[in-house]
Amino acid sequence: PDVIIEAQFDDNDAEHGQDHLPDTLADDVKKLSLDTGEKGDGVHRTKQDDGPKVNDPRLLPDTFLQRTAKVVYILEKKHSRAATGFIKLLADKNSELFRRCAMFSPVDHRVPRAYVSLADCPPDFVTRPEDYSNILFICRIVDWKEDSNFATGQLSKSLGQAGEIEPETEGILTEYGVDFSDFSPEALACLPQSLPWVIPPGELAKRRDLR
Repeated sequence: PDVIIEAQFDDNDAEHGQDHLPDTLADDVKKLSLDTGEKGDGVHRTKQDDGPKVNDPRLLPDTFLQRTAKVVYILEKKHSRAATGFIKLLADKNSELFRRCAMFSPVDHRVPRAYVSLADCPPDFVTRPEDYSNILFICRIVDWKEDSNFATGQLSKSLGQAGEIEPETEGILTEYGVDFSDFSPEALACLPQSLPWVIPPGELAKRRDLR
């Protein structure tokens, strides 16, 4: 609501016939009218007062609003809740949690760390934790309480040494829920039994060869 008019003068203005500038500025200021918000005080209302109030968010353009929402239901769980990672002892050795749980740290940092029961860990993990510092494990998240910084997980199996192809591949397939188990006998029975098998000439005649 405040209007500030700035002007600069020096002694040269008067010498060049511009000594009337202060009077002109004074007349301009007198023409301005500010609304005090009270009725019947004789003060004129300016056009800006008739515009929308910025304090009302309903009158603001959508580009200035931050939309908010609330999750009400999980329609489908896209993640398998399984992750590969490493297990280690908790830092606080004097806590009650140290005697019951270990910490699972996933390789994928998008997955939260989780408490896992020591009963699921190898028998000599507590006495020799350094032996398992480079062993990959599969952990599946089963719960995450609202008042806890870490989820609750359950160790599924040990994959083997980190960095080797087979454990790393099995861990990736498990995380994404890919079934990599052996084919059933029924599925294998659909394949040609007489080996070596060659494509019949009739199939080559009616198909486009993209080999």
